[in-house]
Amino acid sequence: MVIFKKNGSLVYPCSLLAEGNYKTGIGVYRENNRFFSSFLGYFKTDYNNTLNVVPIKSVYVPVVGDIVIGKIIEIGISSWTVDINSPYNGILQLSETISRPIDLVKTDLREILNIGDIIIAKVIVFDLTRDPLLTIKESKLGRVREGYMLELSKEEKLSERKIKDIEEKFKCSIVVGKNKRLLIIPKKNEKALSAIEYIIKNIERGRFK
Repeated sequence: MVIFKKNGSLVYPCSLLAEGNYKTGIGVYRENNRFFSSFLGYFKTDYNNTLNVVPIKSVYVPVVGDIVIGKIIEIGISSWTVDINSPYNGILQLSETISRPIDLVKTDLREILNIGDIIIAKVIVFDLTRDPLLTIKESKLGRVREGYMLELSKEEKLSERKIKDIEEKFKCSIVVGKNKRLLIIPKKNEKALSAIEYIIKNIERGRFK
């Protein structure tokens, strides 16, 4: 089993991606035992040996300073892997979560952040050659204890004025990540659910484009 392209790298149509016992995912086709890209996009592999190419038109590429909404998908020895809706996973080091010293021998990282937790984070290091590094140590960042996350397509946009109107109407707070995710934080639970329904309906009708 051989992979010819680096994870997260830009690939062109018909590019040879891998050879061997892999699984075909999005944007990949197979000829005998060889796997090729169907279109221009970013090459991505996962832990199940599935090969994917994410279309470049819909992909989020991190930029240092971006505020992103992420989901914890893996816990390491001293870090977390974060899904940030990109070909690249975010890496959150323990040192970028809290300021006080932590004894890794005595501390279960799941007590700080567990798989499935939603976070608001900032991209602090990224250079296209490795997964971006994140931080949640700054003000207004961190684990989201209560809220609802929506994913938007590249074409769907919410202006600052529209966001303020929705916040006032439904008594909630809205955080828009650069990675095309929207977080609705309720002040009253039923109002937040109404805000979600309102946003989805207006997106379907094309009113936010």
